[in-house]
Amino acid sequence: LRFVDGPRGVVLAGGATTFPVPMARGASWNPELEETIGVAISREARTFGANWVAGVCVNLLRHPGWGRAQETYGEDPVLLGTMGAALTRGVQRHVMACVKHFALNSMENARFQVDVTVDEAALHDVYLHHFRRIVEEGVMVVMSAYNSVNGAWCGENRPLLTDILRDQWGFEGIVISDWIYGLRHGGRSVAAGLDVEMPYRMVRHQQLAGHLAEGVTSESDIGAACERIVAAQLRHVATRPTSPVDPSSTASPRHRALAREASARSMVLLRNEGGLLPLDPSQIRSLAVVGHLASVANLGDHGSSRVNPPEVVTLLDGLRDAAAGTQVYADEGDDPERAAALAADADVAVVVVGLTHLDEGEYIGLAGTADLQALQPPRTEADNDLLRAALQRAAGFNRTFGAGGDRISLRLPEAQERLITAVAAAQPRTLVVITAGSAIDVNPWHEQVPALLLAWYPGMEGGHALADVVFGRHAPSGRLPFSMVADQAHLPPFDRDAAAVTYDRWVGYRRLARHGHRPTYPFGFGLTTTTFAWSDAVVAMTADRASLTATVTVTNTGERTADDCVQVYAGHQSPTLDVEPWKLVGFARSGPVAPGASVKVTVTAPLMALSHWDVDEGVHRLEPGRYRIRLARHSLDPNALHVALALPAGRRR
Repeated sequence: LRFVDGPRGVVLAGGATTFPVPMARGASWNPELEETIGVAISREARTFGANWVAGVCVNLLRHPGWGRAQETYGEDPVLLGTMGAALTRGVQRHVMACVKHFALNSMENARFQVDVTVDEAALHDVYLHHFRRIVEEGVMVVMSAYNSVNGAWCGENRPLLTDILRDQWGFEGIVISDWIYGLRHGGRSVAAGLDVEMPYRMVRHQQLAGHLAEGVTSESDIGAACERIVAAQLRHVATRPTSPVDPSSTASPRHRALAREASARSMVLLRNEGGLLPLDPSQIRSLAVVGHLASVANLGDHGSSRVNPPEVVTLLDGLRDAAAGTQVYADEGDDPERAAALAADADVAVVVVGLTHLDEGEYIGLAGTADLQALQPPRTEADNDLLRAALQRAAGFNRTFGAGGDRISLRLPEAQERLITAVAAAQPRTLVVITAGSAIDVNPWHEQVPALLLAWYPGMEGGHALADVVFGRHAPSGRLPFSMVADQAHLPPFDRDAAAVTYDRWVGYRRLARHGHRPTYPFGFGLTTTTFAWSDAVVAMTADRASLTATVTVTNTGERTADDCVQVYAGHQSPTLDVEPWKLVGFARSGPVAPGASVKVTVTAPLMALSHWDVDEGVHRLEPGRYRIRLARHSLDPNALHVALALPAGRRR
């Protein structure tokens, strides 16, 4: 088993292509593009000798303060499952894919200590739905989480690893622990169904012989784990291409172009008052670019997902390259008055604000506690040297690792908010660009600026991608993969140092709807630079009565070619108090639509996406009766098209 991490590119490799973070790619709502990225990552992994990439992170975004939110796709199980399945298909063209972290891992600072309590219905409907989708796609490796669930550490949790994953879902692949502290009891982990302790001999090396003698686990348990490890590799080798991968594919022009496309398709335009975007370079004599983040390589977390590209196109570099004939003036933004004066003298101002790895990301602070250190086997100084070297190679370990963690506040730093206010007051044509891995509280200032663009951690080609969007070579097409709330109090409780927490089904747009809170920007929202009209909506069941199809005609009624996104939400006409009235069941992109042209877009969703977990029977059950199907551009779209659909009884899984 030759492992590399890879949520945004091959981690161990120097010079690998660095794609936008997964949260950005979730905002693309484009599984075809995500599958292509998976193929590129898998090709590069093969060139470095790997046969296994742990890049499919689909933990649900319960609270946007989660430090590693950037590594997943959003707040909705269908979005997570669809995008994760697409990445899995792509990765497994050349190497085995690993989905993680199983399960309910959505806190960073407390990940080594927190116990998550969850009821059975919420567990299956909300927190495991997407994992099951990816298992059904054929993923070959599952990584357990650090935290415990309902009182059992995930690496030793038989209900998760055997009862659900293997017995209910039929998973036949390899189950591994998260690294170093992913289990506490060697014998229980084997008996629970964990095959491999990562990344070296540690807990099991010290404990397993004794636990075997005590009967905590058995020779047959160990033999089954060995068989699964070997069988999965044999299945993989039997299906992957036999020809070697060309080493020149790593950070090749083709892969860099893919990273640029992914970044451009991911950017979400939240405001565009007066049609400020796109800018016409021929009409702009000067551009003021303000903020120190414009000129730094801001790629995201410096932990286990860190990639080291051969070079990075900063946002400032990209704007300068694209603005031929336009004077581009830059200011660090540390003095708001100076920056405002520069902006006032320019035709347009671009203010770049946001976060870095120092604000959010992987956190290992608790790994130094005595109870965790006690799990380490006795080591010589030579062993310690090897461990330090392994950590440096595998995790980009340096002085800044762990500086991020979970966020306490969703606000920007006060200095950045003052900078926005000052520049916007001086220059009425101001675009604010946000770099971050999750939601930002923009409420104090967003109405002061005409244009607002969420650019994420955009990858090594982010500067070129930003210029493509700003100057109109690529119409904005991203959609929010989460809700941006009007008040942080509308979010679930979040204590980043918690020892215990209870999760329920009310997350994201579902929670906001339940409590009557309207977000500032709803789930699925995003503007573009043209207008679309929808008509002729038709919803029907497929011939095998296993799926529904929703078809709509999308017409570009504006003046620019652009791409639309059809989101399908469904709900029972008479929902109970315990389930959501609406939930996403499927989505599809229109592809580029020229001005005046029309295309038919079809969304196919399995009927089981409408189901809910039946606690008494232990299955997903589809409630018979009339369902309301809503074709929309976002979760609160006032212009959504509504269609009724009657479903028969008897569907269960």
